[in-house]
Amino acid sequence: MATQTLERDPIAELGIRLISADNHINEPRNLFLDRFPAHLKDKAPRVIAGKDGGEGWSLDGITPPKRTYGLEAMAGFDKKDYRMSGLRYDQLRPGNYDGAEHLKDMDIDGTWASVVYPAVTPAFYTFPDKEVAAAGFVAYNDWVIDDFQAADPKRLCGLAVNPTELGIEHAVAEMRRVAKKGCRAMYIPGNPSIPYNHPTHYEPIWQTAEELGMTLCMHRNHGGPPDATDWDRLVEDKVSIGGIVSRYFSCARPFSYLIFAGVYDRYPNLKMVGAEVDCGWAPFWVQTMMHHWEIQKSWFPVKLKVPPIEFIGRNVFTTNVDDYCGYQMIGTGLWPWLSSMAMFSSDYPHSATIWPHSREVATKMITGLKPEDARLTLSENAARVFGFEI
Repeated sequence: MATQTLERDPIAELGIRLISADNHINEPRNLFLDRFPAHLKDKAPRVIAGKDGGEGWSLDGITPPKRTYGLEAMAGFDKKDYRMSGLRYDQLRPGNYDGAEHLKDMDIDGTWASVVYPAVTPAFYTFPDKEVAAAGFVAYNDWVIDDFQAADPKRLCGLAVNPTELGIEHAVAEMRRVAKKGCRAMYIPGNPSIPYNHPTHYEPIWQTAEELGMTLCMHRNHGGPPDATDWDRLVEDKVSIGGIVSRYFSCARPFSYLIFAGVYDRYPNLKMVGAEVDCGWAPFWVQTMMHHWEIQKSWFPVKLKVPPIEFIGRNVFTTNVDDYCGYQMIGTGLWPWLSSMAMFSSDYPHSATIWPHSREVATKMITGLKPEDARLTLSENAARVFGFEI
């Protein structure tokens, strides 16, 4: 495997196979046209020209895209050339949509395996035509498992998208269907219409995920109905630097809700990931959970079997791009659980990506870490959560 040229490669010296626990794709332009049932072909989402000269997704097949390709496909571009939109599909690296080409870009980056998140498909969570949305989820899920991941399942883990907003019975059926195809993990909304602490609504999903050994993944607050007070309304393709920054903290709420609702008490083998949120904020978060559990638990109706800290690195995980602050915290040894929850990622091909310099960034981040912590954060945690053999 080709890797970056470094004077020394501490990652290789430690016997680490570097895993990116959060890569992305951009769906093939004909994915839905090719895979929709005949009676829905005219409603299939498709890539069409935008007013800015670029191309982007029309979900109803008619309306021009609100934003064309740009920030979500910047791998290979110089940072001075980054743009919010204006790219055509033929300007994207083939690794955006082709599994074999994605593997080649991983080799350039020096990463051995990657977990791949969707791009436009989560928009079906809020799409008004539920029949089209259901067909969209199936089309994407079949493609990402049967085509993309199939390029090398030992090195690629494609996330199918869990259609939770179409009803829990429907979602559970899709979980079982894709599991038979070799799906190891599924995407769930970061901003669900019904919060994850609901006492009964999501129980069949948690139970099925644990039964199947299927990891569930949120990506920041993406997916689900937008927050009307948010500076960024991603469904409307409105993006700001302030919104990008604030989303690093977006998993504190759903994880707190899940923990104190007792979900991980009931399903101790259930694994859930908050992607692209880093881990530098986690020590204060865990400290605060522990403090208030100790002083408030006398009146709280949910009685946990173990303290909240026990779920960190057992049930709850995050992915981290270039979180030097978080890795310095790991290096202090003050929060020994932190190295068990953190998983490295390159965020290919988004504007925040460190591709093709992942090994350089990872090498810098593990400076001062114990070898066992470096192995956990760069490889072993992701292997355990996503079923890679290392």
